[in-house]
Amino acid sequence: MVSTYLSYDLVNRDLQASLKRVAKQSDVSREAAYYKENISKVTSVDDLLGDYRLYSYAMKAFGLEDMTYAKAFMRKVLESDLSDDNSFANKLTDHRYRDFATAFNFSSEEKAAQSSTQVDAMVGLYTSTMVSQGNAVTTETNYFNAMMGEIGSVDDLLNNDRLRSYLFTSYGVSDSYYSRSFLRGVLSSDTGDSASYINQTLGPERDALNAQVADAQTRLAAATTTAEKTKINTEISGYESKLSGLQTYYDMADAFNFKADGTTPAGGAQTAVQKETINDLYLSRQTRVSTATAINEADYFKEKMASVDNVSDIIADRRLYNFIKTSYGLSGINVVSSTIEQILTSDLNDPNSYANRFGKSNPAYLQLAKDFGFKTDGTVTAGAAQTATQQAATVNRYYSTYNDVQDTADEKAAALYKAAISGITSVDEFMGKSDVLDFALKAVGLDPDKVSKFTVRQALMSNLNDPDSYIYKLKDDRYLTLAKAFNFNTKGDVTVPLTAQAQGTITSVAAEYTIKMTRFLADDKKTAAKTAASAEVKYYSTQMQTIQTASDFIKDDRLVNVLLTSYDVDPKSVTKDFLKQVFASDLNDPKSFVNKQTNSVWAEILGTFNFDSSGKLTAARETGAQSTGKILETQNKYTRQTLEQEQGESNAGVRLALYFERLSHSITSAYDILGDTALLEFFRVSYQLPDSFSNLDVDKQAALVKKYMNLEDLKDPEKVSKMVDKFTVMYDVQNSDASSSALSILTGSGSDGGISADLLYSLSQSR
Repeated sequence: MVSTYLSYDLVNRDLQASLKRVAKQSDVSREAAYYKENISKVTSVDDLLGDYRLYSYAMKAFGLEDMTYAKAFMRKVLESDLSDDNSFANKLTDHRYRDFATAFNFSSEEKAAQSSTQVDAMVGLYTSTMVSQGNAVTTETNYFNAMMGEIGSVDDLLNNDRLRSYLFTSYGVSDSYYSRSFLRGVLSSDTGDSASYINQTLGPERDALNAQVADAQTRLAAATTTAEKTKINTEISGYESKLSGLQTYYDMADAFNFKADGTTPAGGAQTAVQKETINDLYLSRQTRVSTATAINEADYFKEKMASVDNVSDIIADRRLYNFIKTSYGLSGINVVSSTIEQILTSDLNDPNSYANRFGKSNPAYLQLAKDFGFKTDGTVTAGAAQTATQQAATVNRYYSTYNDVQDTADEKAAALYKAAISGITSVDEFMGKSDVLDFALKAVGLDPDKVSKFTVRQALMSNLNDPDSYIYKLKDDRYLTLAKAFNFNTKGDVTVPLTAQAQGTITSVAAEYTIKMTRFLADDKKTAAKTAASAEVKYYSTQMQTIQTASDFIKDDRLVNVLLTSYDVDPKSVTKDFLKQVFASDLNDPKSFVNKQTNSVWAEILGTFNFDSSGKLTAARETGAQSTGKILETQNKYTRQTLEQEQGESNAGVRLALYFERLSHSITSAYDILGDTALLEFFRVSYQLPDSFSNLDVDKQAALVKKYMNLEDLKDPEKVSKMVDKFTVMYDVQNSDASSSALSILTGSGSDGGISADLLYSLSQSR
């Protein structure tokens, strides 16, 4: 009879070859093919339990074959929340149930329009987009001012998209509908010359409208009934609206000094005053206050204050008035023009003055009065309303507060968005909530007033994995960013968020990492290690929700460390170049890098990620109840179980040896050995303990396990191998006549190859 040692060695010497041999067996390959083909159709626990071939295959893979009958029990396992330490699966002492639950995504994947990470990302994008838009205003203003000193003709202006856009925005002209020849003629006109293009083209219409206004006003004066007056006023408003439109072009013409032939005169296309006029118009058109706007308003304030000689000058000038209110934070509804006037004319030496009376409860009132030098009658010497120090203080206050109201509004909008998005279950609901829709559109840089709702709807319902889908025909990255930020399917319903790994896998990795980092530690060290592990697990769980590419993952050492440690791979033994080749592999190609690796763990790891071979996030890897990696892991476990069963049919010792070798990495304490019949038998035989060993108090049993077996050695594959070798010899000593041949392999053969009782005892006690 072949010894246990030799039989085990024949299998384990090239374990991968042994596993491949078993995998090719017709019954094994047939069941594996069925599992792979049908597990992707499973979307619920009922689906799995209802297909006996799938269910029993998975149960055998995880060593739970004898529990296949207990469907009600296994349902509770599969429906457990693995992120909850008190959930059913986590409270079971047998880790196989938790491992089985982590192989599936039944309890962890929740459908949502956006995950919490996606919501936070959207809010962050909104903030950055608003900042970028403000910076763009400054950039475009600086660009316009610089380029206008360089252009040689009106054609240079109209041919430059940025300059033309700046001009059109300033005057409210549509960039989509305009006549180039008409606009060229207008900008080359002298409005004071009756023979100029603008007067020849628009003059007659303007004169006719003015005549119509005069006639209407005459009729209005003679009207006697309210209805008649209302009708005429409406008529006048129509004429004035048209006149305003014509005036826009006259204002544009006055903003430039181009010659009649369109060329730039020696003095330049614009004076400083003309340039400032357009800058003011452009900035006033912006919906948000940018840095450029703030600087422009501060310059205006300093320029105008040089000639102010009465408080009424400030009250009458909307820009000065708003500048002061903003600087001192006086935006409340109770602050009106008379409030500002009374503050500025307060006598600070008079305790009963307005500023002194209300300054205690409103410190800004008192500060405003101190920063200006108006007399109680509101007068002041022109230019003396503020000292240089006072003016600098007012301007600095403005720079500190000019966007406070805006920031508050943004915070409110973000809060409303977060509250509303959680309840949205379809594209229709999303499109129907204007505040939520507008926030999202602004976040990606789309103007809610200019986009088509049809376009937005179709973009959100596009299949991002189909290069021919609607989203890619738009050729606009803003719509693609929008679509990727939400979890709508092609029917417009919410789905599970697409992340680098499924939530179930993330939870599984986190749990395994914690186990590995706290393994065999004493209570005091274990507490500290668990705290440190918790920090890494939290980081992993959070960051994996944001990872978009394989490259992002590989370059984050903390993420890589957690993942590899959870899979029993030493992170120090793996290079980034190796990981890049793994993630660039095609799992469906048997010749790809990952499939050529001796250790199948790399294919299992790759299969847990939703990346394509180019490293980009893709829903194509999603396979329902299990990720590709978990399917591979289940198939590999099934093959290993089959191998062990087949070996056990001819030699139970070999099966025990293979079982221990496989489970050694998951043993965390002596009680794991005592709670597993096969592991306990391995230990008992290895140290030649009697059957009555199991009758001892369990704590005494645990103490003996720790005495004979150094559990720390289970972390070292070489030491585990020696444990298995020892077991195979001791098994034959106890169970068969093959002991002599097994021992001769270990000690050598010959006429003097006898084994003494002392040597056998030493072998049984050795570690």
